Amino acid sequence: MQIINITDKKQLNDFAGDREHAQFLQSWQWGEFQKEVSGIIWRIGVVEDGGQLVASAKLVKKQLPMGRSYFYCGRGPIINFQFSIFNFQLNQEEKNKKQKEILNFLFGEIEKIAKQEGTMFLRFEPKFKIQNSKFKIIQTIDVQPSKTLLLDLTKSEEELLKNMRPKTRYNIRLAEKKGVKIVEAGANRFEEFWQLLTFTGDRDEFNLHGRSYYQAMLKLDGDFIKLWFAEYQCKPLAGNLVVFFGDTATYIHGGSSNESRELMAPYALQWHNIKLAKQLGYKYYDFHGVDEVKWPGVTRFKMGFGGQVINYPGTFDLVYDAGWYNIYKMVRKVRRTF
Repeated sequence: MQIINITDKKQLNDFAGDREHAQFLQSWQWGEFQKEVSGIIWRIGVVEDGGQLVASAKLVKKQLPMGRSYFYCGRGPIINFQFSIFNFQLNQEEKNKKQKEILNFLFGEIEKIAKQEGTMFLRFEPKFKIQNSKFKIIQTIDVQPSKTLLLDLTKSEEELLKNMRPKTRYNIRLAEKKGVKIVEAGANRFEEFWQLLTFTGDRDEFNLHGRSYYQAMLKLDGDFIKLWFAEYQCKPLAGNLVVFFGDTATYIHGGSSNESRELMAPYALQWHNIKLAKQLGYKYYDFHGVDEVKWPGVTRFKMGFGGQVINYPGTFDLVYDAGWYNIYKMVRKVRRTF
């Protein structure tokens, strides 16, 4: 095996996108976005002797106080679990052994980069359980939600509606009856979207990223990320950002007005996005995070659309500098108490 820098957009997206429930956070486009908002990224891969790409990881260098930093690998690394040797499929035990071998090799190569960059640890979010790694790995506070809600878009529209809660179906039909219209927008309507985000952040006590973060997102390829508004009499009442990657459309950010809430615009907007993703041939619609404790209202809203709750293993730190890492943990704990 050897490590490579992935410089070809198609190579990375073909690999990362060809996964069940593909993760946009490891896509080429999201790397371009992270370059603008964070500055430094690495796209690395592991190839076998025959040149086959078997693993990839997009690393983002995150700065901390006192000149320290860490690497973040959102919803990664990605490993190809369809291993084969001379066209013979491996059994489960052999697959586990191969996974461990590839992952340890990848972690070792990332450690070399970390030492060159002076980073304290790697923070990563695998879709699979880490088994018997030779590295020191510690579970930590989630960055991306550890639970999400997934709709199976291979079902018919009638089945999708049937699987919703009755109140959700009622609200969708109410919004349509009252004349709520869905329109696709772009970066030229950012200020309206930002206003909806701030309304929602204040109302539901969400922490938002800065304005420039969302502005950078809207500069991405229009086939990768789209913005829609639910409008009434040409006034936006709700707005959603949805990412399209691999087999999955993911609702990543949204906001709604404090006005005309009786028109149920967010329900019509989600249903429009779900139907569109289905029509475009996507297999899944991902609501990107549910948590009954942290976000009870938003979670109730999302769960009304039916679907299956998916549990991820969580967020983990692979520590390179134990001394500085312990200081970082203490400071982080103190900050979270205020």
